[in-house]
Amino acid sequence: MTGPYGLLSPVWAATSTAELMSEDSVLRALVRVEAAWAQTLVEAGEAPAESAEAIRRISVDPALAGLRAQDIAAEGTGGGNPVIPMLAAVRDALQQSGESDAALHRGATSQDILDTALMLLIREAVQGITDDLRRAGAALSTLSEDHSRTLCVARSLTQHALPTCFGLRSAGWLDGVTQSMGRLETAAATLPLQWGGAVGNQAALSDSVGFEQAEQMTSALAARLGLAPMRRPWHTQRQTMLDIAAALAAVLAQLGKAAGDVLILQRPEIAEVREPRTAGRGGSSAMPQKQNPVLSTLIRSAALSAPGQLSTLYVAAATAEDERPAGAWHAEWPSLVELVRLAGGAASRAAELFEGFEVRPESMRANLALSGDAVVSERLLARLSDSFPGGKSALQQLLKRSAVEGLPLRSLLEDQLDPAVIGPEDLDQLLDPREYLGRAQEFIGTAVADFRAASSPAKNDSAPAASTPAASTPAASTPAASTPEGVTEHA
Repeated sequence: MTGPYGLLSPVWAATSTAELMSEDSVLRALVRVEAAWAQTLVEAGEAPAESAEAIRRISVDPALAGLRAQDIAAEGTGGGNPVIPMLAAVRDALQQSGESDAALHRGATSQDILDTALMLLIREAVQGITDDLRRAGAALSTLSEDHSRTLCVARSLTQHALPTCFGLRSAGWLDGVTQSMGRLETAAATLPLQWGGAVGNQAALSDSVGFEQAEQMTSALAARLGLAPMRRPWHTQRQTMLDIAAALAAVLAQLGKAAGDVLILQRPEIAEVREPRTAGRGGSSAMPQKQNPVLSTLIRSAALSAPGQLSTLYVAAATAEDERPAGAWHAEWPSLVELVRLAGGAASRAAELFEGFEVRPESMRANLALSGDAVVSERLLARLSDSFPGGKSALQQLLKRSAVEGLPLRSLLEDQLDPAVIGPEDLDQLLDPREYLGRAQEFIGTAVADFRAASSPAKNDSAPAASTPAASTPAASTPAASTPEGVTEHA
């Protein structure tokens, strides 16, 4: 792998997204755009084929032009962007080999090349990100179905609230994956070409080949690169960047929410879930007894980093003055690239987390029991207020007395209720948390169905032609025939 290595960004270190968004990859993408435009010029009869072929060879092997990311970065300070020194190096290589540079950069500007190169890289990165989101979603679908009747306590403002089932909690995480994945795919499918020339009106190109052919060549370039057609340049109208950046940030927010829940639920005093255990992961440098929740921690770190990167892009869009921004455009690059890396790293870690996730139903039952029968107090108020001696107010006082004095709620109720109205069997049913799960099963089913519909091959095949088709969806797991009673693991 070429740099950056992620020494201080372990969430995306050693991932395919990090490699794709490396500075070497950015440099290669810049030359790829130039090569695609050169071939478009040839097909339009506006440049010699030999020149375009020479540029193509350099795009395949940048070393032919002596292109090294560290050198271009250093030289880029002279013009404020990496395209200028890249072009100088390519021209020099063409001249030294006796090739014409007639097909190089004709009618284009630096922003055309750089914006379009970033669109290429982001489109390719999103394919890998959505593949990992599908893996995470498939694992969460299985968790949701397997634990659709695994009782646990729902917490509101950190306190025990009502009974629920773990399958509904994981279905909530799944819903976040499904919705953010769909938003990301939509944004990526419409990533457009940027091709406006010096000030966004294609004056040089149109003056050379005419309006109609300029439009045809622009459309041909978009098709060649696999990007959406450009209706008009967007040099200072940065909604394209905001759309894809917001979609990436949404992915991170949803994964961060799930990771935050997992971090709380695997505290030793709660111990309802556990990350997959892998040799070499989670150790402490000072405390050998610790097994740290590294995957959840890294995902959460990415989610916490995303808003700062996103805010930079919004500020840049709001201050993109004139026909070429001075500073605002430049400020976008590191924030956009980092958002892609963060989303790629978080999605990869989330897939690993949920594919090996451990659920501990016995701990969930024990924690639910801490609230005793009071966990269904909402139901008791709704069902017993009319028949309870003294009415709703008296029942509320009894519930508070049970909580404050630690008295068994069932015994207090039995002392007050008329057995002819509410018998022991009726009271057993009212106090049974399994009987107060509402529409949990239905909501789990719709969350799983929505994910499978969103990740089905038919849905992916219907994507716009300009986007690259997504990889096939992992096969959905078959729901378990019965509810697991012990620790379960999805690997």
